[in-house]
Parts: sequence; structure tokens; C-alpha cells
Amino acid sequence: MLVAGFEHFHLWAGFAMIAAAIVLFTIDRIPLEVSAVGILAILLLFFHVFPVAGSDGDNRLDAAKLLAGFANPVLCALLSLLVIGQGLSHTGAVELLTGLVSRLTRLAPKAGIALALLMAGGISAFLNNTPVVVIFIPILTAVATRLGRTPAHVLMPLSFITILGGMVTLIGSSANLIAASVAEAAGATKIGFFDFTVPGLVLAGIGALYVVFVMPRILGRFGRAPTTIRREAAKQFLAQITLVEGHPWIGVTASAGLFPELKNLTVRLVRRGAERMTPPFDGLTLQEGDTVLIAATRDVLAAAVAQHRPKGATAGDEAGAPLIMAEAVIPPGSPFLGRTARQARLNDETGCTIVGIERRSRMMRLPMDQIVLAEGDVLLMIGSAEAIRNLRDNHDILLLARSRAELPVPHHARRALLIFAATIAAAATGLLPIAVATLAGAVAMIVFGCLNLNQAAAAFDRTIYILVGVAFALAAVLQETGGAKSIAHGVVALFADLGPAALLSALFLLTALLTNFLSNHATAALVAPIAVSAAAEIGVDPAPFIYGIIFGLNCSFATPIGYQTNLLVMGPGHYRFGDFAIAGLPLILLLWLAYSLFAPVWYGL
Repeated sequence: MLVAGFEHFHLWAGFAMIAAAIVLFTIDRIPLEVSAVGILAILLLFFHVFPVAGSDGDNRLDAAKLLAGFANPVLCALLSLLVIGQGLSHTGAVELLTGLVSRLTRLAPKAGIALALLMAGGISAFLNNTPVVVIFIPILTAVATRLGRTPAHVLMPLSFITILGGMVTLIGSSANLIAASVAEAAGATKIGFFDFTVPGLVLAGIGALYVVFVMPRILGRFGRAPTTIRREAAKQFLAQITLVEGHPWIGVTASAGLFPELKNLTVRLVRRGAERMTPPFDGLTLQEGDTVLIAATRDVLAAAVAQHRPKGATAGDEAGAPLIMAEAVIPPGSPFLGRTARQARLNDETGCTIVGIERRSRMMRLPMDQIVLAEGDVLLMIGSAEAIRNLRDNHDILLLARSRAELPVPHHARRALLIFAATIAAAATGLLPIAVATLAGAVAMIVFGCLNLNQAAAAFDRTIYILVGVAFALAAVLQETGGAKSIAHGVVALFADLGPAALLSALFLLTALLTNFLSNHATAALVAPIAVSAAAEIGVDPAPFIYGIIFGLNCSFATPIGYQTNLLVMGPGHYRFGDFAIAGLPLILLLWLAYSLFAPVWYGL
């Protein structure tokens, strides 16, 4: 027997549980997954004991309704895009764009990052924000690492600026289309593609200034890498590469004493037979059989090794098998001390190939096979996953914690790009729903060898999965208990007598706040008809009110659950729930004030 007549009881209980969820999400001592699952359990239990009766007598907030978010197409698309992004990153498909941004950052680091962010924002005005963020996450992460910063310094700005880009055109966000169509159904005139582009550009421009110049200061407390991370990012290894048949460096010619085509590395010695050539290399052209001694960071060496993977490079090496790169240190008392890597038969002993040596005291110029190992030397090694795991039990050479990383598979880069392009084309043209297109793209990444199952599983973010599912449950509570509608009508009743400018400002702020907790689609469907009817009541054109709703829908900055791109960057950026409020609330207030001042003048209200 369903309990009826508890509308206000359900309303206030729903508000209380949503408030409790927000508090729990912002408490660092409780893991986010634990808080989310706990809130979900309370919702399920409460609305089972105190059901919300519908017109047909059924419970409108039963378990099926509250758990529906875990099967929502948005969540399927989000997780599939994470897998696709992993495929793009693992195959090195974004290296060309990364190289472009990296060159800009070397010339002017802050300007280079700003340009990359503005590029992402511009693209998002015409393309769904989510794939744009997926493309730029590995690019800006690589750039931040090279500048000695953590991804936290750039990834939240990336999400925010793509959301800002969605304010500029009708297709900038799917919520824009929903708000426009709902408003039209409520009696408003049809909204064109560029009808709100001018105020959208004003707001996006103001927001971009905040993101580029103010947010770095706000994120400074967790956006700057610790000294140890900056040192690791700049650590230079000495490596030796033999140019076998088909190596991409064959034919590279020195200019002005350097090899400009070999970016981000320094050639210290070229050995050709018995001849040894040192800088400057005037007009020297690399040939098959040359041994090139270089100094480079770990990331650059990983890309160089991945470019041309020697057959049988490691014990048990199999074609197409993933290779792991890791660092190991020579400890005191090691039997390898005082011998070269060849004399110590390290390759045979470990089943790995030594590709680089780093010595803290100085940069050596000897060929690697002549370097006598010393205490504290760090060896950069590649090998199979099993070989690297076996290093943990080797006390003569110590594997450094958290130094393992899979090498990219660049010969699959074109394949990954084609899969990604086909996925975006299918979703953008409406040929397939976005959930279907992205899931098919994720499966294609595995089927065509861009990722294996373990790598795809590593892209699955448990926190995102749980948080999105619980967010949909909270949104259902806010809607089904009448909480969202009560808030909306209360604002209209409070501000309608103060004139169109005050009501416009209030509706913008209401929409901006709701969209951080409800889905922006649900918020659009809820608030758009209210805006049309409110404008009709006071006898003004509803267009500025609808545009204000659209801009408010694109103010999902205060919570990670406000928009899927926030969830995408939450894991890679290692953000806490409250970090979004710290950086996002000032931006919401800034845009609210900007539209409240600009719209009455621009539209003559």
C-alpha cells in the first residue's frame, strides 16, 4: 500500500538528502565513491519506505527509477569516450597536435597553453564538447608535464572553456537545442543558429579571460607540480640508438651543427664504424648502421623507441605484444657495480633492454656499452609486462615505484584516428545516437588492435560511473518530489514585480544553479517554459529570457556532476569535488553579472 499525501514531506526530505549529498561529496576524509554509494542506499531505502505516489498509484521513485541512471545512454557514451581517448593516447595519435602546442609553449609557455585552450573553446562552438575534451586531455597533460606542472593546472580550464564555447551557437550544446525546442513548443518564436551569438561571444570572452588569467592563480595551490615531479619531468637520460634498416632517422641531415628534425633531444655522439663524430655536426647525414648517442627525457625516448621497435628487442618479445617502460636504480652493494651493462649481461639477467642511463652527477658522452655502472645510476628499461614484474624480486637492481608505463603503438595511430573520426561523424550527422556511436567506437579500438582489453579496462573510471549514476538519482528526486518546480515558480513570483531586468537576472541565476545538480537537459525542459510564460505575463519579448536560460544551462562549473566534461577531467586532474566550487562559483557569478548588465542594454529591457 503506497503512502499518499506526503507531498511536502517528500519535498523537504528530498532537499535535505540533496544537501547532505553535497556536504558529503565535499568532505575529503570520506572517499567520494563511499559517499555516493551511501547516499544512493539512503535514497533507495527512504523512498521504498515512504514512496511518492503517482496518478496511477505506482511509486514514482522506486528502485528502477533511482537506478536508471546507471543504464543511461549519457553514461554509456561517457565511458566509451574514455576508452576511445585511451586508444588515441596509447597509439600516439595526438602526437602531431601535441608537437604543435609544445612548440608554442617553448616559445611562450603561457601563451601556448592559452592558445590551446582557446582552440578547444572555438571548436566546441560547433562540435559536442565531450570529444573535444577527449582530444585535448592528452595534449594539455603532455604540455603541462613538460612545463613541470600537474594536469590539474590545465584540465579544469579545458573543461570550462569548452562549456563556454557552447554558448555561442545553437548547436554548441545539446541543451541549447532542447531549451530552444521546448520554448518554441511553449509559444516562443523559433531560434536561429546565430541568434544569440553576440551576447554568447560577450559572455564566452569574459569567461575565457577568467579561465586563462584568473583560474591559474586559483588552481595554484594544487596546479603546480611538486619539486620532485618537476625534476622527474626534466630528467635527462643518455640513450643509444642503432639505425637499422627502415629506421625513420635514416637520411636526417644536420643543419647549423644540429639535427632540427630530431625534436626535443640532443645528439651527443654519432658512431659510424670506427669513426666517432661529436658536435657540431656540419652537414652530417645519418645512415643505416650508425649508432646515435642522444640525451633526452623519458617521454621523448619512449616516443623514439616506439617509432621503430626492434624485432626481438626483449626476451620473450612477441609481435604486437605491449612493451612496458620502467626505471630501476643500481643499489649499494649490487654485483653490477664497476661493470658495463654488457659485461653484467643485464639484458639476459632481467629479460629487459636497457635503453637509457641517467647519472645525477653529470651527463656522460661515452657510448652506453662503455659506461661503467655506478651506485645510484638510474636505468631506463623496456620489456614485457612479465619481465618488468619480475624486477620486483630482483635485489641487485631496484624497480622504482610508479615508473611503469606502456609504450605507445604508433603504427596503429592512423587506425585510431579513423575510428575516432568515424565515431564523431556518425554521432554528429545523426546517423547513430551518440551512445551507440561511441560504444561502437570503443569496441572498434579493441577489435582493431589499438587497445587490448586490459588497457580498455584501465580507462574505465569507477568514480565517474558511480557519481553519474547517483547524480541522475538525485535529479530524479528533485523532479519527482516537486522540488525543482517549486524553486522555479518561487523565483518567478518573487521577481516578476521588480521588472523584466530583475526577472531575467533571477532566471539566469536559477538556471545556472539548477544545472549544476540536475542534468542540463532536465533543467532546460523545466525552466524554458517558465521563462516564456513569465515574459508573457509582464508583456515583453521572451527571446532574451530564453537566451538567458541557454546561457545559464552552460554554467555547469560548480560541481563535477554538472557536466560530463567536468567528470572527464576529474580523474586525470585528481580534483576533489569541492575544487570545482572553488574555481567555478566565481565564474558563474561573473557570467551572471555580465548578462544581467549587458542584456537589458542590448535588448532594451
